[in-house]
Amino acid sequence: MPPRTPSTQAVGIPKARTGIQGLDEITSGGLPAGRPTLISGSPGAGKTMLAMEFLVRGATEFGEPGVFVMFEENSEELTDNVRSMGFDLKKLVAQKKLILDHVHIERSEIEETGEYDLEGLFIRLGHAIDSIGAKRIVLDTLEALFSGLPSHAILRAELRRLFRWLKDRGITAVITGETGKNSLTRYGLEEYVADCVITLDHRVTGQISTRRLRVVKYRGSEHGTNEYPFLIGSRGISVLPITSLTLNHAAPAERIPTGIVGLDEMLGGRGVFRGSSVLVSGSPGTGKSSIAASFVNAACKRGERAILFAYEESADQILRNMRSIGLDLAPWVKKGLLQIHSSRPTLQGLEQHLVAMHDLIAEFKPAVVGVDPISNLTLERDGEDVKPTLMRLIDYLKKHQITAIFSSLTTGSPESSPEDSQVGVSSLMDVWLLLRNHEMNGERNRTIYVLKARGMSHSNQIREFVLNDDGITMMDVYLGPDGVLTGASRVAQEAKEFAEGKRRMQDHERKMRQLATKRKMIESQIMALQAELESEASEVEFSIAEEAARLESATQNSDTMARKRGHAKTAEPAKKGKR
Repeated sequence: MPPRTPSTQAVGIPKARTGIQGLDEITSGGLPAGRPTLISGSPGAGKTMLAMEFLVRGATEFGEPGVFVMFEENSEELTDNVRSMGFDLKKLVAQKKLILDHVHIERSEIEETGEYDLEGLFIRLGHAIDSIGAKRIVLDTLEALFSGLPSHAILRAELRRLFRWLKDRGITAVITGETGKNSLTRYGLEEYVADCVITLDHRVTGQISTRRLRVVKYRGSEHGTNEYPFLIGSRGISVLPITSLTLNHAAPAERIPTGIVGLDEMLGGRGVFRGSSVLVSGSPGTGKSSIAASFVNAACKRGERAILFAYEESADQILRNMRSIGLDLAPWVKKGLLQIHSSRPTLQGLEQHLVAMHDLIAEFKPAVVGVDPISNLTLERDGEDVKPTLMRLIDYLKKHQITAIFSSLTTGSPESSPEDSQVGVSSLMDVWLLLRNHEMNGERNRTIYVLKARGMSHSNQIREFVLNDDGITMMDVYLGPDGVLTGASRVAQEAKEFAEGKRRMQDHERKMRQLATKRKMIESQIMALQAELESEASEVEFSIAEEAARLESATQNSDTMARKRGHAKTAEPAKKGKR
């Protein structure tokens, strides 16, 4: 997480950036420049580490040399201790960017007098500061510095002088101190004198070790007031400002397949967005690990790198078990495309485990990361410490556009709400797949549905899936009279409906045959009636023709007779005329 730049700081007192991830954001730009800051905490809380990183980052990144004054460890011991964080103090000393000054104080050698003061220390500090032009200084620790002063009156007076001297020199100072019984520090005064007070706490809850940081006060500046987890790793300190993180990571539009064809179809046909976070939750035996392995296998098939963090099985066990469903991950491991890291996350505590994950991801640069399961990150039922850890991990992965798949064990009955998950991180996820065991008729079958998928259309149906030699196969949705059917119930119902469909087809064919026979009978009757009609028509036509012939014959006879008669009648008058 990049610290805030001075241009983005709120108007107020000048700040000295620490370079510590997260701390500059919490303090709105860094520690008060030219003023003292007190860091208090119990032994092992990380006070010296934080102070040293503030000094080293200033010398290497911001051009501000520093002086580290120690009253307990010598320079050789301190150099060896911080080498694990990647700091080469000898190199910085040789480059005159850093001075390590061990002030030996032995109580038995001190004789308290009324004239005792820190004037000698001021001279020593002033010489060290001037020799390299230091802008930062660390005093570690106050208890060792004042171990020879039993009088609280002298101690309080000298503390005031020390803080005032540092302010007058205009140098940014960090002073470490042990936590007191009833106050932030053992003497109970320095927190009122310092302009900024930061407390560190190293606690163990539920057998899990965690570190916390809190800015108790910061004069003249806004700051985060919550407790923030912080990590100490090979790259230094990283503070987890959960409530002040800025969500400014990119949102790629590229979609990548999940390795399960049916699941891709449920997610709009193209899989999930690159860089998204996917949660697969379900009860034991629902196939969470198999789906996570399918995601990883699909990435390796695309030629991308993948890391699988496993908390229940060893790497060899995972390779063996995944072969039973047709997923051979061993070749990807041999090619260097896949790394499987199996461990108990509670071995070193959540913060150290997260540091290890960050280091592995930064070194390997995978495109897909699987965590199986996140519910094993805590031994507590509420898992309140896991959510901040996962939030930081998810933000880190999104920042680098790494697609992540997390599996989580759900507890309770199948009728209970899946939102009541053990870890309570579903709100951080972009895609949530819920797996369930569906029991009916004496058998158990696996089902899956998409509870949410941000930014993409998705199916709202419950799908059955099976684990076989070909991997994960999604079954077609089958709705029976009593809802979604799975397994043998689905097969039996399909067979029953197939038989009923076949019987109906046979019945339809029988009725079609009957209809064809009836059609033929009707056609035969029609032909017979047509023949009868034609016969009757012929008879009528014959009768009509016969009648017509008779009439014609009668007419001809009548005409003949008329002519005969007419001819006789016309002859007689002729004869009379001749007379």
